[in-house]
Amino acid sequence: MNRTERLYALVEELRAVSPRPRSARWLAGRFGVSTRTIERDLSALQQSGVPLYTEPGRSGGYVVDKDHTLPPLTITPAEAAALAVALHRMSGTPFAADARSALYKVFAVMPQRERQAARELAARIRLAANPGRPSALAHTLCEALSARRLLHLSYADAQGGLTDRTVEPLGFLEGDHWYFIGWCRLHSAVRGFRLDRIREARALEETAEPRPVDLSELDTLGRDLVSLDDLYGFA
Repeated sequence: MNRTERLYALVEELRAVSPRPRSARWLAGRFGVSTRTIERDLSALQQSGVPLYTEPGRSGGYVVDKDHTLPPLTITPAEAAALAVALHRMSGTPFAADARSALYKVFAVMPQRERQAARELAARIRLAANPGRPSALAHTLCEALSARRLLHLSYADAQGGLTDRTVEPLGFLEGDHWYFIGWCRLHSAVRGFRLDRIREARALEETAEPRPVDLSELDTLGRDLVSLDDLYGFA
């Protein structure tokens, strides 16, 4: 968990138990860092405007103002375990790191009893080790896609030959491999770039105008395609 994820999870942990306090030592054990690191994190949160205050005494600690808390997330232990299993299957995809961050946030706002039940259930589930690794370039690709910023790609073909491409980002496509889909200015056409063949990706300052390309019509992999929005309704 990086620092940004930990800061968010700290707030959600304190929101979940408010108005009960959590000591810096307890939080350090929870997140696997030193007490000093937790104290620096909490100080940074206070400086950023998060309504944190401390309660003195042996049973005291840090508390988020109860007027700014959120109700616990109503998710069952089985649902939480299912999310963890799905996360394991995402190893090696461009969204693995973001999925892990989302799962930490879900756990942070679950009521303590349900969270403990989820941990006990998860301890009884065994999964085969997955050798997949998230793409080191995934963050750059996702950010460029969201902001419609052009990308400079160094891309290897099947024989290992490298070419430099300027690409307008269009989306991601899953098949036997994960592909980054973009309008390649070198070929003036839509191209799919296998993530494991992208050697370098650098976002440029230029933004691309929306290009009317229907990703559902791509037949690169010889199979029907469906969007994530069609599957799960991101309305």
